[in-house]
Amino acid sequence: MNLFIFTAAALLICTGFAFSAKQCEDCGNTSVPYPLSTGPTCGDQSYKIRCDAGTLLFDTVNNTYAITSINPSTQRLVIKPATLISNATCVASDIIHQGVQLNSSLPFNVTSSNTILYFNCTDNLLLSPLNCTSTSLCHVYANESSGTVAPCKDARLCCTFRTGGSSTAYMIRVRESGCSAYTSFVNLDPNLPVDRWPQPGLEIQWQSPRNQ
Repeated sequence: MNLFIFTAAALLICTGFAFSAKQCEDCGNTSVPYPLSTGPTCGDQSYKIRCDAGTLLFDTVNNTYAITSINPSTQRLVIKPATLISNATCVASDIIHQGVQLNSSLPFNVTSSNTILYFNCTDNLLLSPLNCTSTSLCHVYANESSGTVAPCKDARLCCTFRTGGSSTAYMIRVRESGCSAYTSFVNLDPNLPVDRWPQPGLEIQWQSPRNQ
Protein backbone atom coordinates (compact mmCIF):
# COMPACT_ATOMS: atom_id res chain seq x y z
CA MET A 1 0.00 0.00 0.00
CA ASN A 2 2.81 2.40 0.94
CA LEU A 3 4.55 1.66 -2.36
CA PHE A 4 1.33 2.42 -4.25
CA ILE A 5 0.85 5.74 -2.43
CA PHE A 6 4.49 6.72 -3.09
CA THR A 7 4.19 5.87 -6.79
CA ALA A 8 0.93 7.78 -7.16
CA ALA A 9 2.38 10.82 -5.41
CA ALA A 10 5.46 10.74 -7.62
CA LEU A 11 3.28 10.59 -10.74
CA LEU A 12 1.25 13.57 -9.56
CA ILE A 13 4.40 15.59 -8.93
CA CYS A 14 5.81 14.75 -12.37
CA THR A 15 2.51 15.48 -14.06
CA GLY A 16 2.23 18.82 -12.31
CA PHE A 17 5.77 19.75 -13.36
CA ALA A 18 5.10 18.78 -16.97
CA PHE A 19 1.92 20.85 -17.03
CA SER A 20 3.58 23.91 -15.51
CA ALA A 21 6.44 23.63 -18.03
CA LYS A 22 4.04 23.68 -20.98
CA GLN A 23 3.57 27.44 -21.13
CA CYS A 24 6.65 29.57 -21.74
CA GLU A 25 7.61 32.52 -19.59
CA ASP A 26 6.54 36.01 -20.58
CA CYS A 27 8.64 37.80 -23.17
CA GLY A 28 9.08 41.26 -21.72
CA ASN A 29 5.53 42.35 -20.88
CA THR A 30 3.92 39.93 -23.35
CA SER A 31 2.47 36.58 -22.30
CA VAL A 32 3.38 33.60 -24.47
CA PRO A 33 0.32 31.30 -24.54
CA TYR A 34 0.59 27.55 -25.08
CA PRO A 35 1.27 26.04 -27.63
CA LEU A 36 3.58 28.86 -28.77
CA SER A 37 7.15 28.08 -27.84
CA THR A 38 10.12 30.36 -27.23
CA GLY A 39 12.43 27.59 -26.01
CA PRO A 40 13.08 23.83 -26.11
CA THR A 41 11.56 23.14 -22.68
CA CYS A 42 8.21 24.92 -23.02
CA GLY A 43 5.33 25.11 -25.44
CA ASP A 44 4.99 22.83 -28.45
CA GLN A 45 8.07 22.69 -30.65
CA SER A 46 5.94 22.86 -33.82
CA TYR A 47 4.86 26.36 -32.77
CA LYS A 48 8.22 28.09 -32.42
CA ILE A 49 8.51 31.85 -32.11
CA ARG A 50 11.41 33.80 -30.62
CA CYS A 51 11.91 36.19 -27.73
CA ASP A 52 14.68 38.71 -28.32
CA ALA A 53 15.32 41.37 -25.69
CA GLY A 54 11.67 41.46 -24.66
CA THR A 55 10.31 41.45 -28.22
CA LEU A 56 8.51 38.47 -29.74
CA LEU A 57 9.56 37.54 -33.27
CA PHE A 58 7.97 35.32 -35.90
CA ASP A 59 10.25 33.51 -38.34
CA THR A 60 9.00 32.83 -41.86
CA VAL A 61 10.77 30.66 -44.44
CA ASN A 62 13.63 33.14 -44.82
CA ASN A 63 12.81 36.30 -42.87
CA THR A 64 11.74 37.55 -39.43
CA TYR A 65 8.88 39.87 -38.40
CA ALA A 66 8.03 41.45 -35.05
CA ILE A 67 4.86 40.16 -33.35
CA THR A 68 2.69 43.09 -32.26
CA SER A 69 -0.14 41.18 -30.56
CA ILE A 70 -1.33 37.68 -29.65
CA ASN A 71 -4.91 36.53 -29.00
CA PRO A 72 -4.88 33.03 -27.45
CA SER A 73 -8.68 32.70 -27.49
CA THR A 74 -8.82 33.01 -31.29
CA GLN A 75 -5.39 31.40 -31.80
CA ARG A 76 -4.16 34.38 -33.80
CA LEU A 77 -1.17 36.67 -33.77
CA VAL A 78 -0.37 39.83 -35.71
CA ILE A 79 3.03 40.61 -37.22
CA LYS A 80 4.33 43.97 -38.42
CA PRO A 81 4.62 44.10 -42.23
CA ALA A 82 7.91 45.10 -43.83
CA THR A 83 8.60 48.80 -44.34
CA LEU A 84 9.96 50.38 -47.50
CA ILE A 85 13.67 50.14 -48.28
CA SER A 86 14.03 53.91 -47.97
CA ASN A 87 11.91 57.02 -47.99
CA ALA A 88 12.70 57.60 -51.65
CA THR A 89 11.57 54.31 -53.17
CA CYS A 90 8.37 52.28 -53.33
CA VAL A 91 10.04 48.92 -52.68
CA ALA A 92 9.42 46.71 -49.63
CA SER A 93 12.45 45.80 -47.54
CA ASP A 94 11.52 42.10 -47.75
CA ILE A 95 11.42 42.00 -51.57
CA ILE A 96 14.67 40.01 -51.48
CA HIS A 97 12.62 37.30 -49.72
CA GLN A 98 9.64 37.78 -52.08
CA GLY A 99 7.53 39.02 -49.20
CA VAL A 100 5.96 36.99 -46.39
CA GLN A 101 6.27 33.26 -47.02
CA LEU A 102 5.11 30.84 -44.33
CA ASN A 103 6.28 27.25 -44.09
CA SER A 104 3.25 25.27 -45.26
CA SER A 105 4.34 22.26 -43.19
CA LEU A 106 3.93 24.22 -39.94
CA PRO A 107 0.56 24.90 -38.23
CA PHE A 108 0.43 28.60 -39.21
CA ASN A 109 -1.44 30.29 -42.05
CA VAL A 110 -2.58 33.76 -43.10
CA THR A 111 -6.14 34.51 -41.95
CA SER A 112 -8.96 35.90 -44.07
CA SER A 113 -9.07 39.09 -41.98
CA ASN A 114 -6.31 40.98 -43.80
CA THR A 115 -6.75 43.70 -46.39
CA ILE A 116 -3.59 43.84 -48.50
CA LEU A 117 -2.60 46.97 -50.38
CA TYR A 118 -0.08 46.35 -53.15
CA PHE A 119 1.94 49.20 -54.65
CA ASN A 120 4.24 49.78 -57.62
CA CYS A 121 2.69 46.91 -59.59
CA THR A 122 3.31 45.91 -63.19
CA ASP A 123 0.62 45.55 -65.84
CA ASN A 124 0.70 41.79 -65.18
CA LEU A 125 -1.57 42.45 -62.22
CA LEU A 126 -4.34 43.68 -64.52
CA LEU A 127 -4.89 40.03 -65.42
CA SER A 128 -5.34 39.07 -61.76
CA PRO A 129 -8.58 39.04 -59.70
CA LEU A 130 -7.22 41.86 -57.51
CA ASN A 131 -8.90 45.27 -57.49
CA CYS A 132 -6.49 47.46 -59.48
CA THR A 133 -9.03 50.11 -60.49
CA SER A 134 -8.66 53.84 -59.95
CA THR A 135 -11.04 53.63 -56.97
CA SER A 136 -9.13 50.85 -55.20
CA LEU A 137 -8.35 51.41 -51.52
CA CYS A 138 -4.64 51.42 -52.28
CA HIS A 139 -5.06 54.78 -54.03
CA VAL A 140 -7.02 56.18 -51.09
CA TYR A 141 -4.29 55.16 -48.66
CA ALA A 142 -1.36 56.33 -50.81
CA ASN A 143 -2.98 59.70 -51.51
CA GLU A 144 -4.00 60.44 -47.92
CA SER A 145 -1.17 58.85 -45.99
CA SER A 146 1.89 60.95 -45.23
CA GLY A 147 3.64 58.04 -43.57
CA THR A 148 4.97 54.66 -44.57
CA VAL A 149 3.87 54.49 -48.23
CA ALA A 150 4.08 58.16 -49.20
CA PRO A 151 6.77 57.36 -51.85
CA CYS A 152 4.21 55.05 -53.52
CA LYS A 153 1.78 57.87 -54.28
CA ASP A 154 3.19 58.49 -57.76
CA ALA A 155 4.26 54.90 -58.43
CA ARG A 156 2.66 52.88 -61.17
CA LEU A 157 -0.34 50.57 -60.70
CA CYS A 158 -1.58 49.63 -57.22
CA CYS A 159 -4.04 46.90 -56.21
CA THR A 160 -6.09 45.75 -53.22
CA PHE A 161 -7.37 42.36 -52.09
CA ARG A 162 -8.70 40.54 -49.03
CA THR A 163 -6.76 37.47 -47.95
CA GLY A 164 -8.29 34.03 -47.69
CA GLY A 165 -8.36 30.86 -49.75
CA SER A 166 -5.70 28.40 -50.77
CA SER A 167 -3.77 30.80 -53.00
CA THR A 168 -3.10 33.24 -50.16
CA ALA A 169 -2.95 30.97 -47.15
CA TYR A 170 0.83 30.92 -46.80
CA MET A 171 2.25 34.01 -48.52
CA ILE A 172 1.96 37.69 -49.31
CA ARG A 173 4.22 37.93 -52.33
CA VAL A 174 6.21 40.94 -53.54
CA ARG A 175 8.52 40.83 -56.56
CA GLU A 176 9.72 43.01 -59.43
CA SER A 177 7.51 41.23 -61.98
CA GLY A 178 4.42 41.81 -59.80
CA CYS A 179 4.20 44.42 -57.05
CA SER A 180 7.30 45.71 -55.27
CA ALA A 181 5.67 47.05 -52.09
CA TYR A 182 2.74 46.29 -49.81
CA THR A 183 1.11 46.93 -46.49
CA SER A 184 -1.68 45.15 -44.61
CA PHE A 185 -4.52 45.98 -42.21
CA VAL A 186 -6.46 43.58 -39.99
CA ASN A 187 -10.27 43.81 -39.98
CA LEU A 188 -10.17 47.06 -41.91
CA ASP A 189 -13.40 49.03 -42.26
CA PRO A 190 -13.00 50.60 -45.72
CA ASN A 191 -15.62 53.22 -44.90
CA LEU A 192 -13.41 54.85 -42.28
CA PRO A 193 -11.15 57.76 -43.21
CA VAL A 194 -7.47 56.82 -43.48
CA ASP A 195 -6.56 58.67 -40.28
CA ARG A 196 -8.82 56.25 -38.39
CA TRP A 197 -7.38 53.08 -39.88
CA PRO A 198 -5.54 50.74 -37.49
CA GLN A 199 -1.79 50.35 -37.51
CA PRO A 200 -0.51 48.09 -40.32
CA GLY A 201 -0.48 44.42 -39.39
CA LEU A 202 -0.75 40.96 -40.91
CA GLU A 203 -2.83 38.43 -38.98
CA ILE A 204 -1.71 34.81 -38.76
CA GLN A 205 -3.55 31.97 -37.06
CA TRP A 206 -2.33 28.71 -35.61
CA GLN A 207 -4.05 25.34 -35.59
CA SER A 208 -4.68 23.47 -32.34
CA PRO A 209 -2.05 20.86 -31.42
CA ARG A 210 -3.03 17.36 -32.42
CA ASN A 211 -2.89 16.12 -28.85
CA GLN A 212 -5.51 18.61 -27.65
